[in-house]
Amino acid sequence: MPNVNMVESANAAAVADWLEQRLARALSETEGSVAITVPGGSTPFPIFEELVQRELDFARLLVWPGDDRIVPEDHPASNTGKIRALFEQVGAEVVTLTEMEQVPHFAIAWLGMGADGHIASLFPNTDPKSDDPLAMRRLTPDPLPPEAPFDRITLTMPSLLASDEILFTLGGSAEKRELFEAAARDENDLPIARFLAASRQPVTCFA
Repeated sequence: MPNVNMVESANAAAVADWLEQRLARALSETEGSVAITVPGGSTPFPIFEELVQRELDFARLLVWPGDDRIVPEDHPASNTGKIRALFEQVGAEVVTLTEMEQVPHFAIAWLGMGADGHIASLFPNTDPKSDDPLAMRRLTPDPLPPEAPFDRITLTMPSLLASDEILFTLGGSAEKRELFEAAARDENDLPIARFLAASRQPVTCFA
């Protein structure tokens, strides 16, 4: 798997250690802000809770959700609202995604992956492409996930690929790992496979 470093035993503390090291280095290399993009869903939140306890200059950290459901931020389905509640208490800035927003270069693009091979809200039915001319898209997954039947707003592949490093967290799922590894070998045409094929930076995957 070119460019991909698979890491075993993906507990929250181990991923937070990795993020702390990378973010500390990125912050030391500039006097300005450092932007990262992060996933929603259940897997990242224990990691967020670990990360916000670390000694980092969070006031210079700009946190972008990679995608979100189009609901108010106080809605239970909003990733942004939950991310904001954790990161703003330590001084980081959390961005609300809008289609007019200009997307920065990210120090880290952190992604999850669905069982259907989607990343962010780039589902197979949306036919995502690595040369998408738009930085962000509003779209409708098909089928709509029953646990979150909402339209989405998402960063596109070029926005996610504009990053120094890429991190995946699979939450310990053997099925997701098998799918991810097949995509990295270019054995399918799912969004994850297209994304990995277009990546040129280091990719770390906590399985």
